[in-house]
Amino acid sequence: MKQVPEAETYHRDGSVALPGLFPVEVLHNFYQQMQADFKAAGQSMRAFATQGPLLSREAIEIYAYQYSPMLAFLWGLTPRIALAAGRDLLPTYAYFRLYQRGDICRVHWDRPACEHSVSLTVAYGEDRPWALSVATERSPAPQAAVEEDFGQQPFQSIAMQAGDGVLYQGVHHRHGRLTPNPNSWSAHLFLHWVDRNGDYKDHAFDRIAIERAKRG
Repeated sequence: MKQVPEAETYHRDGSVALPGLFPVEVLHNFYQQMQADFKAAGQSMRAFATQGPLLSREAIEIYAYQYSPMLAFLWGLTPRIALAAGRDLLPTYAYFRLYQRGDICRVHWDRPACEHSVSLTVAYGEDRPWALSVATERSPAPQAAVEEDFGQQPFQSIAMQAGDGVLYQGVHHRHGRLTPNPNSWSAHLFLHWVDRNGDYKDHAFDRIAIERAKRG
């Protein structure tokens, strides 16, 4: 695959900004439609609130298997992200997260299904950009450690407006949101791919996680 300047930056630094990745109007309408669909089904989005080790408090998380329209972003963006990554990619999974004011996301590595990932900002309560920070040093393999910051490891922070994305190598580059969310709320999509011919190719379409869930 022909290398583009985005791909050169991506493989040098572990991440690259993708400003204007998706039209803001489409993202806003997607979020409004999602809210309307859950309401029509008699479900509250608050029912999807969860808190794991990455979060300082509960946040709403909804996965594509729970709301399939978000697969349109994952599948539809595959050629664009493959070009930016300089790799032939296959999609794995996607999810939506709604943060509140003051939230952070602790510094961490991702699982193998997140070899190439995009954080796409859907909307902000007050349109105040919020940065995703990514280590510029590559780690040989993901670890389970979760930290409050990067310590002495160098990193870069990329602030995003609604519609902007950041492509990052989540398996080998630690990442997180160090500064508290300056908005009353913010909505984000997280989209993941693997290299069709790479070490994690068996995770395409999240097959390994699905098989584990069946066995469990």
